[in-house]
Amino acid sequence: MDHDQHHHTNKSHRHEAQQQKDQVTERLEEKTLHGHSEAMESDTGGHPPHEGHGGYGEGGHDHHRMMIEDFRKRFWISLALSVPVIVLSPMVQHILGFSLDIPYSMYIAFALSSVIYFYGGWPFLTGLVEEVKKGSPGMMTLIGVAITVAYGYSSAVAFGLPGMDFFWELATLIVIMLLGHWIEMRSVLGASRALELLVSMMPAEAMLIRDGETVKVRIEDLQKGNLILVKPGEKVPADGMVEDGESHLNESMLTGESKPVKKTKGEKVIGGSINGNGSLRVRVEHTGKESYLNKVITLVQEAQKTKSETQRLADRAAKWLTYVALTAGFGTLAAWLLLGQEFSFALERMVTVMVISCPHALGLAIPLVVAISTAVSANNGLLIRNRTAFENSRKITTVIFDKTGTLTQGSHEIAAVITFPNTLDEREMLRLAASVEQNSEHFISQGILRKVKEAGISVPPSEAFNYLPGKGLEGKVEGKDVKVVGPNYIKEFNIQVPASEAEEGVETVVYVLVDKQPVGYITMRDQIREESAGAIKVLKAHGIRNLLLTGDNERVAKSVSDKLGMDGYLANVLPHQKQEKVKELQAQGEFVAMTGDGVNDAPALAQADVGIAVGSGTDVAAETADIILVNSNPQDIASLILFGKATYRKMIQNLIWATGYNVIALPLAAGVLYQQGIMISPAVGAALMSLSTVIVAINAQLLRREIK
Repeated sequence: MDHDQHHHTNKSHRHEAQQQKDQVTERLEEKTLHGHSEAMESDTGGHPPHEGHGGYGEGGHDHHRMMIEDFRKRFWISLALSVPVIVLSPMVQHILGFSLDIPYSMYIAFALSSVIYFYGGWPFLTGLVEEVKKGSPGMMTLIGVAITVAYGYSSAVAFGLPGMDFFWELATLIVIMLLGHWIEMRSVLGASRALELLVSMMPAEAMLIRDGETVKVRIEDLQKGNLILVKPGEKVPADGMVEDGESHLNESMLTGESKPVKKTKGEKVIGGSINGNGSLRVRVEHTGKESYLNKVITLVQEAQKTKSETQRLADRAAKWLTYVALTAGFGTLAAWLLLGQEFSFALERMVTVMVISCPHALGLAIPLVVAISTAVSANNGLLIRNRTAFENSRKITTVIFDKTGTLTQGSHEIAAVITFPNTLDEREMLRLAASVEQNSEHFISQGILRKVKEAGISVPPSEAFNYLPGKGLEGKVEGKDVKVVGPNYIKEFNIQVPASEAEEGVETVVYVLVDKQPVGYITMRDQIREESAGAIKVLKAHGIRNLLLTGDNERVAKSVSDKLGMDGYLANVLPHQKQEKVKELQAQGEFVAMTGDGVNDAPALAQADVGIAVGSGTDVAAETADIILVNSNPQDIASLILFGKATYRKMIQNLIWATGYNVIALPLAAGVLYQQGIMISPAVGAALMSLSTVIVAINAQLLRREIK
């Protein structure tokens, strides 16, 4: 990881966060419900779901909840009306062995069925019209045609056409379809619960410190630079920097970090985290769209809107299945009529074929998995920006790990301060080095500054600060030209330094140059994370090669690589060389995942087949990564890859189930085993179709167990 790295934390206004939550939920539902939105337009006076509801605001969000409530009401009313229709059916009476002699029973059944058809079937009928208008027939077209043909034929029988009505099958068909849709819609709405929970963590008010007094204000009134008080047990209302106080914050809902994180003066906090027992004074740094929470939700929205290759495959399959179903339905009708069967029998077969082949499960198979995987990932600190890359994580053969802050803690502590003979003493060298380093937030810089603070050394200001990519820092201190650089700079400019064992060990070393003359060096020790070994072990167990990439010297790289049991390492690599290393591996046929900080490693992240930005929660703005890990925990990288594989498995399982059951059900619905006494009625067909959809929804929900 390069010498200079800046992190930025973020926060959210409650008002904007609420809008984002509604937008997430609404877009999620729009993607997965497909025909439901169109089916309900007529119930809003012909207006689309968003019109007159505040765009993507709370009205649009509530509209989808109203749709669910509407389906629920239609289901129960239709179910109640279906009972007498079933009881009055001559076929049902014959099957159950009873007889009811009720005057005008046929007309009563017709009247009740008419209510069920127009009221219970209204969403499907309006959906049919919308799909035909768009020239894109789908599941609503199939259902609408099936119930219309069934109602029309049965009504004709009721008024004298010879044949057997199946009002009871029409009624049960609509009831089962309403139940199936209601359950599906509830499942889809539940897929966004994790994101809603994230947003709900933001408090409504904040304690603003003004002129020495605390004033309660609305969170949307906070501005950058405001000083706020966070009492014990309260939620942090904004992203910012701790100016006074010490406490442990629970950030688990935001970053996935299960342990409370200690926060002291000078450290950043994230809006929405929960304060522990201490009291904190926080200077607000980010509001609105710059906030961490807002960026999380925006990234998740983008991921949910982006269609992956698998999802496009499902969409194409659903479209073609619709055409196949319509063709098969009318073909079945024609075939049975040509074979001499009665029109009522042929019609029943056609209705059953159309109902059972509705691609509703197929329409839900991929979007629901996408919604759940994205929400669950976000809740565990894995932010997916590119759906295809996430699914492709199952293909990864090699993972390149950045060392500092990923496999190691990144908290460099000074091990030794060595000055060269006839130059400066240790305190003076540290004083000059710290003057330049105070302009950076890099791990090395922070380590030097901590050492200076402990030693009670006063740090002077510096001028003309300049960052040397992959090499170090420079600046003017009290008229002197001071550079704090790594071994790469020393080698590149062939600077002679007194013989030392600095680079013979396994420590990071930086040299201090004053007016171009080396005056000494500082060695630093970086501890390997406890989770690193476990992550490497998991990857190796799944046959995934892992390599260490670092700008450190070869001995440091080899030491870390050997301790973790890695497959190899790449040392002394400058930022611009990382992309070339990725290309080399790809040329060898490897499917490469690159981990980096998302800024300095941008070219390599863009080049990799899967770019993974790692770092603290401040790295959510990384533009070049496909996937962002809120924490620097290497275990998250292994979890990400395994979760990506699990997600793809769920997608394939759902696709197979959603399409595969038609292979068996369609021939049975068409009546190929009629001579053997095996028949499927329209009602049974509807039950099978709905069951298929529910199974797909349940299977998708099981994905939540795949990530811990």
